[in-house]
Amino acid sequence: MARNKYPEETINLILDVAFRLFMQKGYEHTSIQDIIDNLGGLSKGAIYHHFKSKEEILIAVTDRMTSDSNQMLAVIRDRSDMNGKEKLKAIFKESILRPVQSDIFTAAPNLGENPRFMFIMLRDTIDEAVPLYIRPIVEQGIADGSIQTQYSAELSELIVLAANFWLNPMIFNNTPEECYRKLMVFDQMLRGFGLDVLDDEMINRLQELAQIYQDSK
Repeated sequence: MARNKYPEETINLILDVAFRLFMQKGYEHTSIQDIIDNLGGLSKGAIYHHFKSKEEILIAVTDRMTSDSNQMLAVIRDRSDMNGKEKLKAIFKESILRPVQSDIFTAAPNLGENPRFMFIMLRDTIDEAVPLYIRPIVEQGIADGSIQTQYSAELSELIVLAANFWLNPMIFNNTPEECYRKLMVFDQMLRGFGLDVLDDEMINRLQELAQIYQDSK
């Protein structure tokens, strides 16, 4: 098959195939050659024209899977019927309970063995998610009395870094039991700031995601 003259279609084809293989075989056990072999004749050059590495393909697959995440954060941030604490709880619940998370944890690599990808996640979190979405909500919570702190920027970073990295089994390879213990500490920490935002449904779902990741290895 000749290179698709429509770049967007070529990219989508590569991402469709890569996602299917990541789901079937896992990221670690999927090679660039595996992807090429399932592209119906698309050349290796066509892949490298759009993506420099398998990690870049994974980043693009993940971005596509979570493309509605920032929109969800913005909608919750801008709601006028919630205080700051209620908005943070809504963000946690929406993020954790989204069905796409099962696919992400199935296809995910061991991030501890992919430092470049983990750094990209860290940079995007600090540079975008915190200042654009989380800090404005924390500042609202301070103003309306639902969050107790004098340090909005630092608390915003702490919440997001703990939730996205310390609690992430893709980094620390935590079992569901280890995940539960971390969640209990995270919950105690949040309550110290007036943030009783975790509930049993979210805790159970996070343990389920940890098990999904363990089973996919």
